[in-house]
Amino acid sequence: MTAMTASAGRAVRRVGRRRIWVGGWLLAAVWAGAFPLVSNLDTHRVWGACAAAGYGGAALASCLLPRPRARTWAVGCALLGALVLPLLYLLLTGSGQSEVGVIERSAELLVSQSTPYLADPLTVTDYNPYLPGMALFGLPRALFGDGGPARILGDARVWCAAVFLLSLWAGRRVLAAPAGSRAALATTLPAPSRTSRAPRTFRTALAVLIASPVVALPLCVSGVDLPMTGLCCLGLALAARHRPVAAGLVLAAACSLKWTAWPALAVAVALLAASGAGGGRRAVRCALVTAAGTLAAVLPSALLSPGPMFQQVLAFPTGRAPVATPAASPLPGRLLADLGPVGWYAAMALLLCGGTAVAASLVVRPPAGVVAAADRLALGLCTAFLLAPAGRFGYLALPLVLFVWPRIAAGSDRPFSHRPFSHRPFSHHPGSHGPGSLAPGRRTVPGPARRPLPAVPAGGAR
Repeated sequence: MTAMTASAGRAVRRVGRRRIWVGGWLLAAVWAGAFPLVSNLDTHRVWGACAAAGYGGAALASCLLPRPRARTWAVGCALLGALVLPLLYLLLTGSGQSEVGVIERSAELLVSQSTPYLADPLTVTDYNPYLPGMALFGLPRALFGDGGPARILGDARVWCAAVFLLSLWAGRRVLAAPAGSRAALATTLPAPSRTSRAPRTFRTALAVLIASPVVALPLCVSGVDLPMTGLCCLGLALAARHRPVAAGLVLAAACSLKWTAWPALAVAVALLAASGAGGGRRAVRCALVTAAGTLAAVLPSALLSPGPMFQQVLAFPTGRAPVATPAASPLPGRLLADLGPVGWYAAMALLLCGGTAVAASLVVRPPAGVVAAADRLALGLCTAFLLAPAGRFGYLALPLVLFVWPRIAAGSDRPFSHRPFSHRPFSHHPGSHGPGSLAPGRRTVPGPARRPLPAVPAGGAR
């Protein structure tokens, strides 16, 4: 009876999970299917039509196929319809949002005049709201042109996607590596439950995240914000593993792309400062490396064209440039700025107050692990995007990735907050085949120590 009850419980849980998968893919299909009806951008309509078919196929696979194959086929259909097919079509036809053209033109300017900013921008597409590091994604197009294979490989979206995906993969490897010295790595045995299922679970969860509308849409049409997000995830993972120099270099790369990555440095410094003995020194090293790397990337363009850089990087995104920014979603900050100069100053005051509150939380209660740090950064970015005088709903995809990725990469915050994975030591001394040793062809793990039984006096217990 107990076995039958357990089997019935497992069947109910499988049915419940299947309904969640089917419902999620159907919701994504409805959301993507609305783009061909309401969007005025050709790239969004193309993506919506392909993605709706892919998500619909994923829902059918989740509903009809047996469980071992349902998830694989569903994720494959979603990736094919929401990412592979629309991205290939847009790359072959040269279609994309204006941000792609801005990046590729800034790379040409960087090669020709050593600065990615036009001296006298006249139209919206003349403005480059990014820091100089973003121009590097357009260098393949500037160097190899638009003919042959360069038509695809030279597109900035390909390199933005590559940096984003490689950063997430590298962050997972950083978090999965056991903490400690090389000697500790050689004398520890990971728990079997983590080594057998965690990689497969992470690959599935990462594929679902990439196929979701939150990531697939920007990857196909622009890809601008995703490399910065991936680098922030990798930087926080390195900080959580007490690697301040590597974290500083990665965060410097992120901070040289967009100024919205700068809050990640404050979060990483707070995370390192609260990491126990020597945390203050690690935090200082990370801050110095990040500041030096960012200055090395930004300072040349700032010295060569200070006026155009200020106008395009700071004034244009905040709505103070002669040309209005196209980032005009009806978010609270934008609605306040539309009321006039008083509303703009009110939005800026609220933005400063929100940023100060998040910064104070880093001091009062610093994050204790990679998940807590990513949550704090996501909270800060949400505050900035909601209260900024100009913004888009699409910007909120960045906090969502920061919220989801560390959880699927780390599993939970506990293993990376206070202590590494629990490992059971074993001996490497050859010839010792007692408990805790590795005999040839065997892999044994010592069990708990047994307490000796109390001695019984002769004649029995009195």
